[in-house]
Amino acid sequence: MPDLGKEVRVVRPGQTYVGKQGFTYGAGASAETVGARDVCMNVLPMPPGARAKVHYHQGIETIAYLLEGSCAVHFGDRMECQVAMRQGEQIFVPMDVPHAPSNESGAACTWIVVHSSGSDQDGIVLLPDLDAVLAAKLGAGA
Repeated sequence: MPDLGKEVRVVRPGQTYVGKQGFTYGAGASAETVGARDVCMNVLPMPPGARAKVHYHQGIETIAYLLEGSCAVHFGDRMECQVAMRQGEQIFVPMDVPHAPSNESGAACTWIVVHSSGSDQDGIVLLPDLDAVLAAKLGAGA
């Protein structure tokens, strides 16, 4: 039987890191903190007006729970889709779907984000052309 004291780990609040998506995350259980291989969970606080860089997770699924506040999530090949999320709701983003959460609410919000990979930074593909598309869409008041 394995020594479970070496495998079961606790991640305490206060550890942070900056992700490729442009945010400072609260570190959760991941490859970096506990040696996770197939799943990770992190905390994403978003101040008012914050928007992620448009990206997708290559071969990785995402589930996010909006712990507090409200937030828009833009998605699609041309950022043509949008869903308004409210506290307590969850969103599933299939692998390889371009997306960007955008806090357009005027108040802070906090997400709990889970990925089907040991690290939320695995497989990230940034899409700067779609950042410009989304910025133009939001600038037009969409």
